[in-house]
Amino acid sequence: MREVAIIGIGQTVVDEHWDKSLRELGGEAVLAALKDANRERVDGIFVGNMMSGILSHQESLGALIADWVGLRGIEAYKIEGACGSGAAALRTGMMAVSSGEMDSAVVVGVEKMTESLPTETTAALATAADADFESAQGLSFVAINALVMQRYLHEYGWKHTDFAPFSINAHANAVHNPYARLREPITLEDYHNARMVADPINLLDASPTGDGAAAVVIVPAESLRSNGKPVITIAGTATATDSVAVHDRHDPLWLAAAERSAKKAYQQAGVGPEDIDFFELHDAFSIMSALSLEACGFAERGQGPRLALEGQILPSGRIPISTRGGLKARGHPVGATGIYQIVEVVQQLRGEAGPTQVDGAKIGMAQNIGGSGALIVTHILKAA
Repeated sequence: MREVAIIGIGQTVVDEHWDKSLRELGGEAVLAALKDANRERVDGIFVGNMMSGILSHQESLGALIADWVGLRGIEAYKIEGACGSGAAALRTGMMAVSSGEMDSAVVVGVEKMTESLPTETTAALATAADADFESAQGLSFVAINALVMQRYLHEYGWKHTDFAPFSINAHANAVHNPYARLREPITLEDYHNARMVADPINLLDASPTGDGAAAVVIVPAESLRSNGKPVITIAGTATATDSVAVHDRHDPLWLAAAERSAKKAYQQAGVGPEDIDFFELHDAFSIMSALSLEACGFAERGQGPRLALEGQILPSGRIPISTRGGLKARGHPVGATGIYQIVEVVQQLRGEAGPTQVDGAKIGMAQNIGGSGALIVTHILKAA
């Protein structure tokens, strides 16, 4: 299998794009990535998306976007893995290039969520939960995460406000990201006074929805010549699954699929948690930040909030997270999120992250979660 490199990145602002369709958003990110890669054509397009059929009444996104960007005739598919669709699409495209089946590909994540009524969007998101035993009982994703957070607070003795640093850090970093949706700093007082959504999750524990697209161009690393930029390779990639319903898991407070996929990715990359310079985790809700840090080996079980309280998640800390705002402040257009994370890892490894640049960053990790932990994809990128 050939080593795969990322040579181009592109993204749109996460926002309410009333004037742009799925094909326009996806196409804008694809064209930006191709321009960044100095390429006009690729062998294939892989599209990460969750809800186009439900919310936009549009499937066949591969052919739709390929045609729109002037690449009609190439191989193109949509990949769906709930909120983990973007990273699942990257893994699929990477396997095509790594195997030699393709010599180049674009992977794009795209989602439009704001042109539907909030109740419709919430119902569409709930299709990633267990239809028989969760969503049919009236559980939305915020409710599912609230139940998990309640149990976590009870089990480990933390207070709700101990999670505030996760959100404060994300917003502080998003101020410097021109593609982020919520570019406003927040304070501990803001967090404390935020409206409760589903106890104990308040408005500032939850990521905002939005419309957006992000894309990367991938090629065999062996085909590259030095152009002055760091060569960014995908050193580790792994996927794992767990039960869709939280109550079916052996332990509802442990992201087993995150642990499994991270261990596989670490092994492939020849690194461990101590070697990771920063971590773009899936902070759809603040509780997921703590659970991800623990499952991936950055914190002891039940001690994820301590990293935030001690400042270890800041850009200057031991394990910086959400360095461009994360899902919490950049926004969470679900099918695109996994590719936004990869774009942001590449920015850090290229030294293009501005005021939130992690000094000396050489190894970055991104983890994209589908549902409440049913599908989890981990990628480790290295700069050479």
